[in-house]
Amino acid sequence: MVRIDRWVIRNTLAWLGDQNRHATLPSHSLWGINLSGDSLSDADFCQDLITQVAKAGLPHGTLCFEITESTAIAQLSSVSELIVTLKEYGCRFALDDFGTGLSSFSYLKQLPVDYLKIDGSFIRNVHQDPIDRAMVEAIHAVGKALAIKTIAEFVETQATLCTLRQMGIDYAQGDLLGRPEPLTQMANHRIKVMPR
Repeated sequence: MVRIDRWVIRNTLAWLGDQNRHATLPSHSLWGINLSGDSLSDADFCQDLITQVAKAGLPHGTLCFEITESTAIAQLSSVSELIVTLKEYGCRFALDDFGTGLSSFSYLKQLPVDYLKIDGSFIRNVHQDPIDRAMVEAIHAVGKALAIKTIAEFVETQATLCTLRQMGIDYAQGDLLGRPEPLTQMANHRIKVMPR
């Protein structure tokens, strides 16, 4: 997995750097890259990641690295250190699949992430399941208290989107808003922000 992550990082940063040099990178675009637990536990990978991000020289706010909640908790100290270092280069961080790991929110104080990606298992029926709604509201309330934006995953219906909008969730992703597509096609689209 580390080799795959290295390949993704190297090629994505090269492509984004090329787009930025030729002024074809959409302004205010945010590009997410998932990092595996195996890679985050590899000290050489982390150091190489820092070096490559520094060398890429992308505008602040261009990159957002996504890490799973379980990985972040398992390696809290080293992940926190990596986040702090990469934030100096303008990177953002999202905690992916949030809500599926430990039930305690206390570790969030130690993780300077920018986004909580609320797991799709809570989102898909949020418009009709009061328990899912209560869970999403609780996650959003904690995020708001810590100045962390919330992102709802797996938004597939208008009813779900309307419910999330009423709840004040900051962003949404899912097939309703856009399907996965090749990187070169994505560059022509703006990031979709959930309208208020």
